[in-house]
Amino acid sequence: MSRFSKSILLLALCGASAAACAFDNFPGLGRPATPAEVKAWDIDVRADFKGLPKGSGNVQRGNDLFEAKCASCHGSFGESNEVFTPLVGGTTKDDIKNGRVGGFITGDIPQRTTFTKVATISTVWDYIYRAMPWTAPKSLAPDDVYAILAYFLNLAEIVPEDFTLSDRNIAEVQKLMPNRRGMSTDHGLWPGAPAKKGGIGNGGKPDVKNVACMKNCKTEVQIGSTLPDEQNRSFGPVRGTRTLGPEAAKKAAAASTLELATKSGCMACHGINSKIVGPGYNEVVARYKDQPDAEARLIAKVKAGGQGVWGSIPMPANGHIADDDIKTLVKWIFSGAK
Repeated sequence: MSRFSKSILLLALCGASAAACAFDNFPGLGRPATPAEVKAWDIDVRADFKGLPKGSGNVQRGNDLFEAKCASCHGSFGESNEVFTPLVGGTTKDDIKNGRVGGFITGDIPQRTTFTKVATISTVWDYIYRAMPWTAPKSLAPDDVYAILAYFLNLAEIVPEDFTLSDRNIAEVQKLMPNRRGMSTDHGLWPGAPAKKGGIGNGGKPDVKNVACMKNCKTEVQIGSTLPDEQNRSFGPVRGTRTLGPEAAKKAAAASTLELATKSGCMACHGINSKIVGPGYNEVVARYKDQPDAEARLIAKVKAGGQGVWGSIPMPANGHIADDDIKTLVKWIFSGAK
């Protein structure tokens, strides 16, 4: 057995204590994650609601929050398909009763939406909390997420207008999800007793049969991924947040304007020399060229957002960015952003 294979086997045998085991057997390999680093990532919510924070929010507050933070991309009632497909629609009262979206069974569903597809409400809560809004992921407090999700549930006619969603009643709402029976457990990734014996899943039995290659094996295998650029967001608290103390904070404060643009969400929609969702910065400079009030106009545009100048896709307001930072970014753009 090779040294690499032995290392992998050793880590596998260590199980949950793999980190400690690695330090004991491989001195100099990395360092333990700090409690702050673990806490920053340990925020997922499971289907059984383990990990769900305490909190609550009602439909009306969710409506107000959605208009302020979400409508520029999703439309006032979650119906927009300008930037993203609709969030609600395509479900009926019978779907809520039966737990399976009838349009999938008959094949005549007009368009898939979030609430026609998703089986577990925890999935929606978790995604909003970790990934939204698009330009400021993880900026919503738990109460905000409860309120926005309550608004979605009301739009989907799952709960009434005076409903307040909370960690105490979300499990009951799960029983009303239109496609709650639309998720299969009959596959090898789902452990437990086989479904035909009254359990769920198929006992972890693989659904493929492969024979290990023991001769003429490849010496090198390259694995890659080709996701659309707009799905590879490299900004926000999800990546690059440093929690190691004052020295790391000092380095973060000294970050370049490009890093500021990345952390502020600008680079998710704008390239320096090419269009992504919005125009490239070189195009912006060309359009504002020789206009004496160009800097002031662009500062106002970045802060307030807008639509129609560069096409139908709207740019959301950027109230989450400090005024001084907006001025810095605009000066950087006009100086020939690099």
